[in-house]
Amino acid sequence: MIAPEWSAVEGSPVPLGVTYIPHEQAYNFALYSKYATGVTLLLYSADDPLYPIDTEPFRFPHNKTGRVWHCRLPASRLEPVRYYAYRVYGPQDPRSGQRFDPEKIVLDPYAKAVYFPPNHSRLAAIGPGSNAGRAPLGILQEAAPFDFDGDTCPRHGHDTIIYEMHVKGLTARENSGVAAAKRGTFAGVIEKIPYLLELGVTAVELMPVFQFDPDENNYWGYMPLNFFSPHHAYASDPTPGGQFDEFRRMVKALHEAGIEVLLDVVYNHTTENDASGPTYSFRAIDNTSYYLLESDPSRYRNDAGTGNVLHCANRAVRKMILDSMRFWAEQMHVDGFRFDLAAIFTRNDDGSINLDDPPVIGAISSDPIFEDVRLIAEAWDLGTYQLGRYFPGMTWLQWNGKFRDDVRRFVKSDNGMVGALMQRMYGSDDLFPQDLELGYRPFQSINYICSHDGFSLYDLVSYQQKRNLANGNHNADGTDDNFNWNCGWEGDDNVPPEVKALRERQVKNFCALLMLANGTPMFLMGDEFMNTQQGNNNPYNQDNEISWLDWDLREKNAGVFRFFQRMIAFRKAHPAIASSTFWNGGVRWFDIGTHSVGWVIDDVQVMVNAYWEPVEFTVQGEGWRRVVDTSRPSPDDFADAPALVGSRYSAGPRSVVVLAS
Repeated sequence: MIAPEWSAVEGSPVPLGVTYIPHEQAYNFALYSKYATGVTLLLYSADDPLYPIDTEPFRFPHNKTGRVWHCRLPASRLEPVRYYAYRVYGPQDPRSGQRFDPEKIVLDPYAKAVYFPPNHSRLAAIGPGSNAGRAPLGILQEAAPFDFDGDTCPRHGHDTIIYEMHVKGLTARENSGVAAAKRGTFAGVIEKIPYLLELGVTAVELMPVFQFDPDENNYWGYMPLNFFSPHHAYASDPTPGGQFDEFRRMVKALHEAGIEVLLDVVYNHTTENDASGPTYSFRAIDNTSYYLLESDPSRYRNDAGTGNVLHCANRAVRKMILDSMRFWAEQMHVDGFRFDLAAIFTRNDDGSINLDDPPVIGAISSDPIFEDVRLIAEAWDLGTYQLGRYFPGMTWLQWNGKFRDDVRRFVKSDNGMVGALMQRMYGSDDLFPQDLELGYRPFQSINYICSHDGFSLYDLVSYQQKRNLANGNHNADGTDDNFNWNCGWEGDDNVPPEVKALRERQVKNFCALLMLANGTPMFLMGDEFMNTQQGNNNPYNQDNEISWLDWDLREKNAGVFRFFQRMIAFRKAHPAIASSTFWNGGVRWFDIGTHSVGWVIDDVQVMVNAYWEPVEFTVQGEGWRRVVDTSRPSPDDFADAPALVGSRYSAGPRSVVVLAS
């Protein structure tokens, strides 16, 4: 560590990024680069952010400690400065993996907010030569202190209901009822909190909110540019850095409503794509440290399917991920993280897989800051499927893709799926075994039918073929393996009444099974009122009405909304469903057929018929009343009926029946 009298003049290598030093009235700048031969800090004014008004070369050896370049500048010198960036010098030799380009203006990976000049251009970052005046810049300002006094982070147990949500898509339409200035923003989310409470949601999982490139045509946000700043366009406050306060107001408001805030985070790749992509930041600062390369270092590994993969086994990248997570947990008060393509964390320096002790997983799991934070893994990437078992550890939850696929196949009446359904409802103990060696818990399974990635629930029962032409990829993108069934009529044109009724019943069947399964349920925003994406099962670049929630459907499909609302409430009222352990001896299965099965757990009896004809079940014991029968129209589909008479119950074709004692 540099002695204090030296750091006051030459700067300190820690912390990375820009830090204001109050007692010195100075700013410290620190940038990691293993192979850089020189660094120049560029300083821009608020009046003219196109070209720097001042520069500060970092001189070796005074401004370099280890692999970190640094300097300390008095605040008085920076009074006219609002933005900053770097030029980084080093070898330009793609054959060795080095892609330094001092002509490019590069963004600090630790920038706490990003500014895009009016002439910002992704093409300028892709092409040769300078991108001066067209490059994203870091904003030189500390996030203002925020009044989090009284903020209590809610922590839910058996009543956890996760709602996967896109910040913009939730309120972007005029019919969202949100004022025009707040549509598609964090402020718009605040206005929808009463709706979330009415539905019964206890946690929102926000699709990526990290800053991404507005020129990239990626509405979902899964191509991050920076890991420390909320996306600027999600703020109704247009002032530089205004997104911080608005995000924190949203978090505090959700917490006051008892709703957890989970972030879908992308720490596996960036917006710089492959060798033909833009040079914005990481590539020109330290390409071989930040990215995982092929045996031919001129080529990027592509295990994420996005052009590049972060080099997570590298200690500097690992530190950046941990620093970003700490920032969001401590300063932004988020309650958890869902890690996109988390299997990338297991990649060694050569791209091979390390399941014994992946450094990033170990660092996250052992950090006391994250002991009370939800950690959720999407436990696969393009090259490996690591769902369940040893990955990523005892404190993590995982998106359960097997639950999704098995329940879809059962509900559409595939043969031989009854056993698989029973295992998924039981808690997926084949994936999360509760034995002396591993000791998993069923709540570690995030059960879901649909997510952002694929058909919406209504489209799952309405389209046999994906309709992705609007994406511009000749309908070649998006999976073809959806385990979907259109109920006998393709699409939404001139649908016969009986098909409409069957689709509504199938949606209710999916909802019922999701809420009756042991584990942690999650569903996609809008599925509760049969929102449609017009058959598009990969609308990653559809920043339009294909992806924005159509709130008119809330009233049009009020019966489905009511069913979701009541099934959620029913689950919460019967904690035995979401047991902390597997049902073990607490469940009794009965009337197991080729497409049907019944079970009793505590004071709940369920009869599920995925056959296309009625099936008679034997009622187990006496004193039961019917609560749910999806073969009945609303509101009789969910009603507190009188006590049953007789020992038999006929479950209609493709229906779920729930009895309560």
